[in-house]
Amino acid sequence: MRPTLDEIRSWAATIDVHQAAQALGISRSHLYELIKRNQAPFRVVSFGTRYRVITASLIRYLEGE
Repeated sequence: MRPTLDEIRSWAATIDVHQAAQALGISRSHLYELIKRNQAPFRVVSFGTRYRVITASLIRYLEGE
């Protein structure tokens, strides 16, 4: 189930790719592909082989900024 914008606003400062994909309504594998091609429409940081999405950036994207 896709979370509401109000629910996303209550999330931690960074989230994993799975949560971000749920918020966007896309598959986790599709979001990984976007990240690997530097085409994610929001800020993503990497820690070794792990990626974290900046929640505030995701919210701005979902709000259409």
